[in-house]
Amino acid sequence: MLAKNNMKKSSTTFQDKRERCVKNIPLILSSLFIASILCLFFLISPKPLTLLPNQGPDIFDDDHPQHNKQENLSQTTKVSSSSSNSKPQKEENKCDLFKGHWVPSLEGESSYYTNSSCTTIPDSKNCFRHGRMDTDFLKWKWKPHECELPRFNPTSFLNIVGGKKMAFIGDSVARNHMESLLCLLSQEDTPKDMYKDPDDKYRQWYFPKHDFTLMMIWSRFLIVGEERIVNGTGSSIFDLHLDKVDEDWANIFPELDYAIISDGHWFFRVMYLHKGNKLIGCVYCNEQNVTNYNIDLPIRMAFRTTFMHINGSKNKKRGLLTVLRTFAPAHFENGVWNNGGYCNRTSPLSEAEADFGSFDWQLRSIQLEEFERAKREKGEKRLFEILDVTRAMLMRPDGHPGDHWGNKWMKGYNDCTHWCLPGPVDLWSEFLLALLIRSQLGILTS
Repeated sequence: MLAKNNMKKSSTTFQDKRERCVKNIPLILSSLFIASILCLFFLISPKPLTLLPNQGPDIFDDDHPQHNKQENLSQTTKVSSSSSNSKPQKEENKCDLFKGHWVPSLEGESSYYTNSSCTTIPDSKNCFRHGRMDTDFLKWKWKPHECELPRFNPTSFLNIVGGKKMAFIGDSVARNHMESLLCLLSQEDTPKDMYKDPDDKYRQWYFPKHDFTLMMIWSRFLIVGEERIVNGTGSSIFDLHLDKVDEDWANIFPELDYAIISDGHWFFRVMYLHKGNKLIGCVYCNEQNVTNYNIDLPIRMAFRTTFMHINGSKNKKRGLLTVLRTFAPAHFENGVWNNGGYCNRTSPLSEAEADFGSFDWQLRSIQLEEFERAKREKGEKRLFEILDVTRAMLMRPDGHPGDHWGNKWMKGYNDCTHWCLPGPVDLWSEFLLALLIRSQLGILTS
């Protein structure tokens, strides 16, 4: 009888093990599939994809904003730019994906999608639909100096982010990036439009095959910015609270697995600056008894407050990856939005032709300095990464809608800030995929 009972227990144990093994087969196959993709990615990249984030000095402390009064922005940011280019000897041979140039794409390397194959392109970026005739601006690819950047693979991307949520947080250029990624991924999995608010400031898309949610959370300044209303109409004058994050994104932040942070284009206007509910100064104003600051102060404090909130958040998901996408330059010539500025070039600039002393480059330096400051904060280790598009996009004045289209939503103005879809903005998602692959391997720079 004892032997019979032992045989029965042994049989039951074997059956249980077999059932557990069968249940684990899908997980094992999924892991092997992702591993094979990662191996393939690195086999076709001749050098390691090690991104070298720039580091810059801390220009001012929260408690001493007077250090920054009326400073020359060019002087402060040139220091950080030169110091960031001084790399340790052991890092000189590592590949920086973000340092490179544009080269003609090879035959057969066409755009990832067209305005026919992607049905979600908004009118404002659908350049071919609204009259752009040249296609030469699509016939270029980004070539890092020391390695190759693989083309975007929507299957690889969706397999990495499956079951997770990603949000682009920032202004309309952040939305432009999300719209580009949406087109790229829709070639593999048809997204469902889950939500659009009346002002198009919050969007949510769902990819059913991969259980992936893609969101856009529109935030003009990342921090609280309240427009002054005069006679029932917006005045384009803002009260900016330098120490308060915008709740529109902060309330959704705990849901996220990936947060892509970017901003900058809304700071070029009259702003009154508040800290601790007290007025401390203004930008582009001329009033007695109010300190006039340069634009670098509110930009710096917006990113500092944002990163402090992320570092201090106790409700965020474990393993959250925060990505700073650096400033994407506009390319207005002979004016700006409202006084005849235009952008009608049809080919990229060379590195020698690009202006790396421009305000766009200086703004990038401010962002990188605050990014490095956030990474140095004490406490639990955070996952931070840089998606540095500024250098590449400084060379692409040909990538904007400009005057090539019907000007339906800009009321006759040329758009030299946003990017055509398809267009060079699709490069940003090639960079993003490289970062995600590195995060899978646990080799982020944080």
